[in-house]
Amino acid sequence: MQENYSKLLTYAYNITGSYEDSQDLVQDVIEKYISLDKSGVRNEVNYLIKSTVNHAINFKNRHSKKMIYGEWLPEPLSFDNAENKLIKEQTARYTLLVLLEKLNPKERAVYILKEAFDYSHQEIAETLDISIDNSRQLLSRAGKQLQNIKYAPDTANSMDTDILHRYQKALSEGNIPMIEELLRDDIRLSADGGKRIRVIKAVETGKPATASLLAYVQQQFLSGKSFTFNVFNHQPALCFWQGERMYNCHILDIDEHGLIREIYSIVDPEKLKRIN
Repeated sequence: MQENYSKLLTYAYNITGSYEDSQDLVQDVIEKYISLDKSGVRNEVNYLIKSTVNHAINFKNRHSKKMIYGEWLPEPLSFDNAENKLIKEQTARYTLLVLLEKLNPKERAVYILKEAFDYSHQEIAETLDISIDNSRQLLSRAGKQLQNIKYAPDTANSMDTDILHRYQKALSEGNIPMIEELLRDDIRLSADGGKRIRVIKAVETGKPATASLLAYVQQQFLSGKSFTFNVFNHQPALCFWQGERMYNCHILDIDEHGLIREIYSIVDPEKLKRIN
């Protein structure tokens, strides 16, 4: 059973975007399976995967994001953390996890089964108890909403590292023109404070407004705090610390020209505690 745990956890996390909730879901599936009459189970692994995927879909349908400050963002994870049991190569990069929130849970599950785990439409149909045609339709709808972004995780490269260092320097100096030089014209910044922390603004777009907001947040909340450079969900991140507790984390999505097109600012302490 243990050898299947990482696989099941990866399925659940890609669907829910929450590591802690995924652990609970998988534990629940395993406990139910242990006490199950297995005489009708032909393939243990397939049964567990099907149960986990459908359990995660049901969870996603029930889960409410309304009672939070800011915009809900997935829980970031580091693959350098020994407690992280996800399969690295099959875990979606952070930007894709954010984009997957545009999909309904069943579209999200079909997309992940196809793109991350290379399921055929026949296998998807059997897993989700839908028709093959329905599987094709759901994947097509998902692809259009995701603008056909490839699933395969990107590895943070040397250009990303250079941009990250320049981003930190520009922030620390409160240099708005320098910040603007690093941003795309259509830059989008999203902030997630969770249920406890108010954020200045949930979403900001456009180069001038985003640069001004970043400089203001740096001056009011981040000045003097220690920082580290990290990689979360295959993407570069700048993290600010208050003592031994992570205070704020900026995950960057950098385009092929070296410009930042998305900034995900996570302030929610519940999502940062695992990184601590």
